[in-house]
Amino acid sequence: MNVDFKDKLKGMAGQIAIDLKAEQIEAFYEYMNLLLEWNERMNLTAITDVDDIILKHFIDSMTILEYLGDAKNIIDVGTGAGLPGVPIAIMNKDKNITLMDSLNKRINFLNEVCNNLSLKNIKTVHARAEDLGRDDNFREKYDASVSRAVANLSTLVEYMLPFVKIGGVCICMKGQDIKEELKRSEVAIEILGGEIENIFEFNLPETDMCRSVVIIRKIKNTGKKYPRKAGMPSREPLE
Repeated sequence: MNVDFKDKLKGMAGQIAIDLKAEQIEAFYEYMNLLLEWNERMNLTAITDVDDIILKHFIDSMTILEYLGDAKNIIDVGTGAGLPGVPIAIMNKDKNITLMDSLNKRINFLNEVCNNLSLKNIKTVHARAEDLGRDDNFREKYDASVSRAVANLSTLVEYMLPFVKIGGVCICMKGQDIKEELKRSEVAIEILGGEIENIFEFNLPETDMCRSVVIIRKIKNTGKKYPRKAGMPSREPLE
């Protein structure tokens, strides 16, 4: 393994109070190599610099670990290249992670990641959130749903909240300056059975890159008409 990678990942993780084990560092290194290899054949990420992958993908994903609490079953909605779901799975072998994405090529990549890293606690699903959120095998079956930079919050909650049990949480990873986005999402959150529990703002280690994490608690069942059919949440957000 590249010593520089090991030192940078461990050092950055230490700055957010995470102590990485040797096998976890090895898993992240293998994950990065697969990401870069597959990225030459398909568009998985625009971030290809090793230092940026460590910070903007791996450390960024790890910033929500503390908010997962006792959540056992977690779905990563629109996981893309597996972020934040794969880092969560690497760090928590006792949590069951579902990685959902609408592009089958990404699912093929994620299956290879799971096989190479022996991540037995991950299940991959090729589907759109609007369809899977109506499936009784997935609807309101999760303790937590997570998502990273997928859509505007008023659209995102229609993708995420239908998967969460009453008492569970949506953990929405956003950028900075989300006040207007939060205001516009109030109606959607209420309609879909949630309420904003907390908002955390912080900078990634050694940078001025601001991140926001919005925690939405599920307080009542999502109405059966939601999520609406594919494309509707993005075209006509609940505002």
